[in-house]
Amino acid sequence: MTPPAISEFWEWWAQARPTIEASLSAGPDQPEAETPGEGLSAEAIEELSRRVHKIHSGLQWEIGGTDDRSPSLTVTGGGDPELRGLTERWARSAPATKSAAGGWSFHPARQPDAEMLTQDLVLGDHEFDLEYVRLGMRADTDRARVHVSAYHPDFLFVAEEQQLQVALNVLHWALGEDDVARWIGEITIATEAPIDSLPPSMLAAVVEQIAEPFTEPAWLTGEGRTPRGHPARLGARFPLHRQDYPLCDLHVAISVPYANSNPDRLPVEPSSGALRAFEKKLTRLGDRAVLAVRETGDGLRVFHLYADPDSGVISELDQLAAGWPEGKAKVASTSDPGWRALAPYQP
Repeated sequence: MTPPAISEFWEWWAQARPTIEASLSAGPDQPEAETPGEGLSAEAIEELSRRVHKIHSGLQWEIGGTDDRSPSLTVTGGGDPELRGLTERWARSAPATKSAAGGWSFHPARQPDAEMLTQDLVLGDHEFDLEYVRLGMRADTDRARVHVSAYHPDFLFVAEEQQLQVALNVLHWALGEDDVARWIGEITIATEAPIDSLPPSMLAAVVEQIAEPFTEPAWLTGEGRTPRGHPARLGARFPLHRQDYPLCDLHVAISVPYANSNPDRLPVEPSSGALRAFEKKLTRLGDRAVLAVRETGDGLRVFHLYADPDSGVISELDQLAAGWPEGKAKVASTSDPGWRALAPYQP
């Protein structure tokens, strides 16, 4: 269900939009006003912040495109995976037609904006000319990540917090917030230009090379031991990105016993074939649920999925488990918007 604060936000927005647009047209109360609400009156900023924070105190907002482009409103969790589903629900509850939206666009994460990379960024009392930013990029094909070292000559004169703010802003404008979460690994700060560094405008091309081999789902496999000391097999989908399934906040574990096994308690035919058929059905759920991990051993296979709790898919999974012929299959679900249960399986 959509949280009441989201519905309340859009009811308020429909009434407040003309006032906000008038405030943007009139310009800021203070000439030095900065993003996220550049051009808004202090009263409009305060009220918009209050409405967004009523949805969740950790959310941020910004208005863009108010010069010669269509205006946009972005509400973001700042890269926090715990909040990604909430911002997605906010965006999907926005006015559905262009006329109802009044020409505005609404985004649940910061969008790429190459134009911003040519501007000045003001943080506190320091102004950074972003044309001087250079990025060292190291591709990590094993983890499907690009590790980035960010450099600006003014980093010598500002605190570490401001250095990191500059780096994150640049990465978000170069790629968009979701692709930063998908493909960027370690982010470090350099006080000297890294060897072979490139302008931020080149980052998207480097990321595209890393992402290209993973256009189709791949699985990593491994072996281990069960708590009883028997062999265990593990399969994990890789890479699997929270941002591709923003509404899937529910961790679902389906425990399926199998009747036919070898002396190591691993499945053999006909059980192994039946498990493959069961798994195939789990992969046909679209964006309502995604199979992330499977664990096998001691006569049991556990499928770990993430599901959209509002899609009705849980009842389908219950029915699927109820039809398993080789014992009693169990379905257990827990709210996990940050996908924390996957942490032990990450490479």
